[in-house]
Amino acid sequence: MDIEIKKSIKPVKYDVAIRFLEGRLRDINDNKKSDLIWILEHEEIYTAGTSYKEDEILNKDIKLVKTNRGGKITYHGPGQLICYFVIDLKKRKKDIRKFITLIEKTIIESLSEFKIKSSGDPKNIGIWVEDETGIKKIAAIGVRVSKWIAYHGFAININNDLTKYQNIVPCGITNKGVTNLKSINDQNYNILSDVIISNFTKNLEI
Repeated sequence: MDIEIKKSIKPVKYDVAIRFLEGRLRDINDNKKSDLIWILEHEEIYTAGTSYKEDEILNKDIKLVKTNRGGKITYHGPGQLICYFVIDLKKRKKDIRKFITLIEKTIIESLSEFKIKSSGDPKNIGIWVEDETGIKKIAAIGVRVSKWIAYHGFAININNDLTKYQNIVPCGITNKGVTNLKSINDQNYNILSDVIISNFTKNLEI
């Protein structure tokens, strides 16, 4: 199936990205445009999904942007790979859980190519790794479905500032930490975006 691949070099403002995704959703629904996978980076921002709670904001001084994706509060910023998408599930299987599993599979497969073992969690959406101090989140997933078109995306921590997560309860989970790829294995991740795109497009065609 036809999927446009878009890669932004400079950071993209969050509100600009979301408006673009929503416009693309309308165009796909009207059969004017193809599906989209978009790799980018955001400037520093905290976003809250539809199920967040006020007590998950630990630092009341931070600016929080409410969004219509699923999930709770997360942080975006430099050093984090963001993969947005607008995918028409009407052309595939109308199964949201299956689509989330496909995203998880894409991330797990991609990280394994860098010799990093990760896994999903049936109780907590996202991708997790385990080290000597416990289980930590390496990738956050947030999806919304409108007219059977899935959009928003996922974020993989590469070398972002982990102290920023101290201002919130990340994704509403108190008993697990957050980490990044550089902390696990300090190697070159420059081709990670290409690996993600390759695995994502492959899995969408299965």
